[in-house]
Amino acid sequence: MTFKKILVAIDRSLQGASVLENALEQGTQSGAELVFLHVIRRPSELQTGPFMGIGTIADIDTYSSLRRFQREQEQRELEKAQEWLQEYIQMAEARGIKATSDCRIGEPSLEICMTAQTWGADLIVLGRRGYQGLSEIVLGSVSNYVLHHAPCAVLVVQSAAQSSEESTGSTVGTGATR
Repeated sequence: MTFKKILVAIDRSLQGASVLENALEQGTQSGAELVFLHVIRRPSELQTGPFMGIGTIADIDTYSSLRRFQREQEQRELEKAQEWLQEYIQMAEARGIKATSDCRIGEPSLEICMTAQTWGADLIVLGRRGYQGLSEIVLGSVSNYVLHHAPCAVLVVQSAAQSSEESTGSTVGTGATR
């Protein structure tokens, strides 16, 4: 199958290098354009319980300060991510692959699927950390969500930490299969 647009959902985890290499290989083989996407997970709610009192003006000031600190931290993370994504773009261009990047704040699984849909991706390449059982329930599984909700084919690069009998190198599927 030849791909024209490949969305590479990537982070700085241990399998990031394998995700990058698989994406570059797919891009080289098919002459596809790549978009490197990094999503910074925003906490669902600013946790202020231990700091808040009974609804005083000081509580409002504390909440505002904590919220401002959170936004500043997110901005610093975005800037750092944009720097290393630029390195990936240069690596792709060195192989003759057209590449761009996008960095967002939100829920990674939703942002990946939404970006793939909006951009018209033919393939999503992402990693899998190999969480199982309670860890997967608590931490969630971005790769599992994307595999089942993506509007295109998905290449899941297995975590290097998985045992050799479980690891097959990669799993390819379409977003519509279960």
